[in-house]
Amino acid sequence: MQSYPQIARLMVDTMARTAADAPEGTIAFQGAPGAYSHIAAREFAPDWHPLPCYSFEDAMDAVKDGRAAKAIIPIENSQHGRVADIHFLLPESGLTIVAEHFLPVHHCLLAKGEGPFRSAVSHPQALGQTRHYLRAHGIQPTTYADTAGAAAFVAESDDPSLCAVASRLAGEVFGLKVIAEGIEDAAHNMTRFVVLAAHRDDPLPGADTVMTSMLFEVKNIPAALFMALSGFATNGINMTKLESYIRGGSFAAAEFYADIEGMPGDPAVDRALEVLGHHSKWVRILGSYPQALPRV
Repeated sequence: MQSYPQIARLMVDTMARTAADAPEGTIAFQGAPGAYSHIAAREFAPDWHPLPCYSFEDAMDAVKDGRAAKAIIPIENSQHGRVADIHFLLPESGLTIVAEHFLPVHHCLLAKGEGPFRSAVSHPQALGQTRHYLRAHGIQPTTYADTAGAAAFVAESDDPSLCAVASRLAGEVFGLKVIAEGIEDAAHNMTRFVVLAAHRDDPLPGADTVMTSMLFEVKNIPAALFMALSGFATNGINMTKLESYIRGGSFAAAEFYADIEGMPGDPAVDRALEVLGHHSKWVRILGSYPQALPRV
């Protein structure tokens, strides 16, 4: 908590004290007040107390320690792809995915004055989503831990050439002017969040479609991935996402993250998972949850 700019730290302290009185109604998020994760938390659980945390690990730890019942974490963006390191942090946390939430992201250029601006500070994801705008205006991107924290940093700075890329809410929270709005490079810019809990203690609601997220590592033999995934095709299971990534510095074998429609307990899903397990070193289910946005 001490890594926030002073102006944000005071707000974080106040929100943390409020959340401490009702941890069962608290949802943790990464970032300072005004972060996109803060907006997502308010949309997903409007009656809950949002708890700011400095890092993704801190937000997950808040759930594991009982200081929050849930955490909402960005996992991917339609424009800039996977959120760095999240596929490593999810299995290590031991938490379960119980829901997903989609947030349209509209970036603002925020500052204390009117410019001209030499440098824009923000999270690498936000800088990547606005790189064409920044380059066209001759503004150098500078990374920061989160978008709202960057806005707080600019609010405390005496450098008139400094601005931040963040949400309109962050500008309101830290008293910054909106110099430009909608500066994202793609109109479809949207971030997918997953909601984590220590365990699922309620049955899945009657959703039309249930998603299941999983990690697995196939055996290091020819055609192992093809054979591992064949069960989903033969059993009519729609796999909506498949990503590979390297863990531990080894290039010998990749691990995979996958989303499917359906859940364990469905006979077709169980048959597909049996095939997957036969051709994999291990399979780890991260959670099953209602689909929040149709995959078309």
